[in-house]
Amino acid sequence: MAEIWFYHLTDSTLHATLPALLEKSLERGWRAAVEVPDGRLRDALDGHLWTFRGDSFLPHGTDLSKDMPPDEQPVLLTTATTNANAANVRFFGGGAMPAEGLNDYERVVLMFDGHDETQLADARAAWKRLKGEGHAVTYWQQGEGGGWKKMA
Repeated sequence: MAEIWFYHLTDSTLHATLPALLEKSLERGWRAAVEVPDGRLRDALDGHLWTFRGDSFLPHGTDLSKDMPPDEQPVLLTTATTNANAANVRFFGGGAMPAEGLNDYERVVLMFDGHDETQLADARAAWKRLKGEGHAVTYWQQGEGGGWKKMA
């Protein structure tokens, strides 16, 4: 069973939070997939990961990359539900929610906007479903200043 972490974003955005989590994943030697619900968000994250910090970038590609196939990407931004880059960890953001096939991953990270009622309701439903399926689920809530506190 995959370990499922829920990240309740209240003080920062997906764009602000995701790069650090991807860096930690790569430091562990993991390949990562980031699933978002649409091409517009995928493309915005693609541009952001090249420029989010002046002294660094995250090596990545999208499911539309022509230069390098998805299976060669250390981080793959995608709108698809498949594990095209043999990722160890899968991130869901922007309202994307996990479906099936989560046992392909060591960890699944569901990041949801605490100011979006639809994302909150979808995350609650996903929590109940995934916990009921026997996954180990953990809930992290963002506090003031962006720090994380394990709540459940």
